[in-house]
Amino acid sequence: QVQLVESGGGLVQAGGSLRLSCTASGSIFRINAMGWSRQAPGKQRELVATITSAGSTNYDINSVKGRFTISRDNAKKTVYLQMNSLEPEDTAVYYCYAWVVAATSPTEARYWGQGTQVTVSS
Repeated sequence: QVQLVESGGGLVQAGGSLRLSCTASGSIFRINAMGWSRQAPGKQRELVATITSAGSTNYDINSVKGRFTISRDNAKKTVYLQMNSLEPEDTAVYYCYAWVVAATSPTEARYWGQGTQVTVSS
């Protein structure tokens, strides 16, 4: 079994910053790509950013480029999302995910965190 636990969400004023963290645990053989997605009220979930095990990054939403930074610590099995210059439009539940090869299975599967609320007030 693999678990992802997030932390770092909260309420912040526009222009402020937050840092999200997500740590994987359980029966893990290897973690490949990790990333973040978000879901705003009444909208579909959308990918925010992805980082490979080698550290290559991709940002899927143009509006976060230059404001958000994804990083990871492989030794800690943790992915981070540093969010600066936050805007009310960034308000959403943020979910981390990880493509994991579990110790009990040869097949890669994507696991999700439980979500953490980020609210940006104007």
